[in-house]
Amino acid sequence: MPYFITMSVYFLMVFNLVMTNTITEEIEVLVFLPKNNSYLFSYARVAPAILYAQRRLETDGGQYSGFHFNIQFENSDCVNDAAFKLVDRSCGKKPDLILGPVCEYEAAAVVRLASHWNIPVISAGALAAGFSNKNTEFSHLTRIAPSYVKMAETFTAMFEHFSWKTALLVYEDDKEERNCFFTLEGVYHLMSDFNMKTYAFSQEQRLDTDDIIQNMHDIEVVIMCMGADKIREIMLDVHRRQLTNGNYIFFNVELFNVSSYGNGSWKRGDKYDNEARQAYASLNTVTLLRTVKPEFENFSMEMKKSSEEEGFHNCKDCGNVNVFVEGFHDAMLLYAIALHEAMKNGYSKKNGTEITSYMWNRTFEGIAGQVSMDINGDRNGDFSLMAMTDVKAGTYEMVANYFGVNGTFQLLPAFNMDHFTLRERHKAHTKIPDKSCGLGVSALTGVIVGAVLGTAMLTAFYFFRKNYRITIERRTHSEECDTGKHRQLREDSIRSNFSAA
Repeated sequence: MPYFITMSVYFLMVFNLVMTNTITEEIEVLVFLPKNNSYLFSYARVAPAILYAQRRLETDGGQYSGFHFNIQFENSDCVNDAAFKLVDRSCGKKPDLILGPVCEYEAAAVVRLASHWNIPVISAGALAAGFSNKNTEFSHLTRIAPSYVKMAETFTAMFEHFSWKTALLVYEDDKEERNCFFTLEGVYHLMSDFNMKTYAFSQEQRLDTDDIIQNMHDIEVVIMCMGADKIREIMLDVHRRQLTNGNYIFFNVELFNVSSYGNGSWKRGDKYDNEARQAYASLNTVTLLRTVKPEFENFSMEMKKSSEEEGFHNCKDCGNVNVFVEGFHDAMLLYAIALHEAMKNGYSKKNGTEITSYMWNRTFEGIAGQVSMDINGDRNGDFSLMAMTDVKAGTYEMVANYFGVNGTFQLLPAFNMDHFTLRERHKAHTKIPDKSCGLGVSALTGVIVGAVLGTAMLTAFYFFRKNYRITIERRTHSEECDTGKHRQLREDSIRSNFSAA
C-alpha cells in the first residue's frame, strides 16, 4: 500500500509537470550596475526593471513560474570593479547568469572570465564592434541592445539610397568610456567600401571649428557624435559660413540620451537661439526607433512608481524608461525562455554554452515590442531618422525608419527629398546610381573603343581601295595574255576544294 501511494504521488507530479510544462530551478543571478546616477544604466534606473521582470516570471503561473531567481546587485564603476567582484566569487558559488556590465572596457574583462567559466552573460551594453567576434573570448555574450555596427547599417542604407560616397566622422573622445569613439567606430567598421575620414578631439581641447571645416573639403556627409553644446557650436559656425544650404548633409548620432535631440535641442535661451534654429534645419539625427505597445505603458508607470518608492529624489529622471531599462528587463525574459528550452532538452543550468545558443537566432516578445536576436547573439536594431520639418517652429519629425531584421529603409510622409539632396558642389564627383547593373562604364568604354576601331577601319579601307584600284588596272592591262592561265588556276582550285570536301 505505501508503495502504491508513493507511485501515485510520483505519477501525479510527472503528470502535473507535463500538463503545466513547468520546470523548477533555483537560479543565481549576478548583476553589475553603477550606483552613480550620472549613468543612464545606473542601479536606480535599471534595478526596478529587473525586479519587475522577476516578479512577472515567478508569479504569472506560466511555464517559467518554477524558476526562482536569487538576484544580487554589485556596483560597477566602468573600470575594474565588476571584474574584481566576479573574481572574488570564483572560490565560492559561481552565478548561473551575469547581467551587465554596460561599459566596454569593464564588460570585456567580465565576459572573458565568464566565457572561460561557462557562464552566460547578457548585457544591454558592450556595444562596440570588437564584441562581434564570438568565436573565442566573448563566446558567452548576448547583446540585448542593438550594437553600434547595427546602427551603422542605417547609414549604409542611406548612403546606398541617396548615392553618397564620402563622409567625415567627427567625434569627441573622452579617453575613458569612449562612447562616441565606439559609436562611430561601428560606422567606420561597416562602411569600409565608402570613403571615410575621421576627426577626433578630446574633452579637454578647445573645439576648433575652423579645422573641422577644413577637413570637410571634398566631403558630402558629416556624421557627428559629441555633447549637445558642441554640436550646436559646430552647426552655428557652418551656418555662418553658408555651408548649410545643401553643400553638405549633417547628421548627429544620439542613441540613448533622448533629451539632446528633437524639438528644442537648438534652444539655450541666449541671443543665438534664432540662428541656431535655422542652422539645425540642416541637422538630422539618427536614434533608436521607439515602438510602444499597451503593456509598455503599464511598465513605464511601474518604473516611475518604483523610483518614487525607493526615494531616488536626487535622480530626477530615474523613473524614465530608456533602452537600458528595457534591455535588462528583456534580458530576464530571454534567459528564462532559453533555460526552459535547454532543460527540456536535457541540459542543466550550468551548461552555459547550450543556454547561450538557445538565446541566439530567435524572436520573442519584449516589454516594448518584438525582440529579434541574430545568429551571432546580437539584437537586430530598428532606427529612426529625424529631421526638422517646421523651421519656423523649430520642430522635428521622424522622416524615415530603418528595420534591421530585413534591412529595409522606409520613407515616411514627412520625408522631403530636397532636404537630402546635395547641391552643385558635389555633382562632379557624386555618381548617379547605375540602373544597368554596372553596364554604364562598359558602354562608355565601348563607344570610345568603337570610335578608334572605326577610324582604323576607314583608314585601312582607304589604302586597300587605292591598292585594289592599282591592281585592277594592272590586271586589265595584262588580262588578254593571262586569261587562259587564270581560268586554269580557278578550275584547279575548285577541283582541289571539292576533292577535299
